[in-house]
This record gives sequence, C-alpha cells and structure tokens, in this order.
Amino acid sequence: MAGSTPSARDTQKAARRTAYLKLVVAIILDLADAFIGRLIGFGTVFDLALTVVAFLMFGPKGLLQLWELVEPTDQIDGFVPTLTLLALAELRSLK
Repeated sequence: MAGSTPSARDTQKAARRTAYLKLVVAIILDLADAFIGRLIGFGTVFDLALTVVAFLMFGPKGLLQLWELVEPTDQIDGFVPTLTLLALAELRSLK
C-alpha cells in the first residue's frame, strides 16, 4: 500500500511543475506574438490563437483575465505579455 496515494507535498510539486511549464509556454508564445504577431496580416491570427491558448491553459477564468489585460486599443500603445502575466499570477498563487 505504500505509495498508493500522493502526498500533499507531491501534489504541490506537481502543481508547481505544471505552473512552470505554463510559464515557459506563455513566454514563448508572447515572444512570438511580439515579433511575428505584430507583422501586417498576422496580428488577428495571433490574437485569436492567444485567446484559445489562454482558455486551454487557464480555463474560463484565464480567458476573462486575458480580456482584462488586453487594452481596448488592441495594444497599439505597446506590447503586453498577457499569457506570461497570467502564468506568473498562477505560479504566485501556489506559494
């Protein structure tokens, strides 16, 4: 019976690993959005892709948080690393 149920510590370690993986994916996607997504013709595709990824990675709550982070001006004033901010917030909530 030893090892049949994960301990709280193991569960917490797994949650942290998942949160760090989400952070790495978020950074990569935000960098791609910053350099490729701002090219003419790619912005709408990347915005849609980031919305879908936010929902898949963080659920409905993440989708609402993403919409709160995106400026109504469609980020013309500057780049906002939205997925990275969401991943950092999730990681911070685990500690």
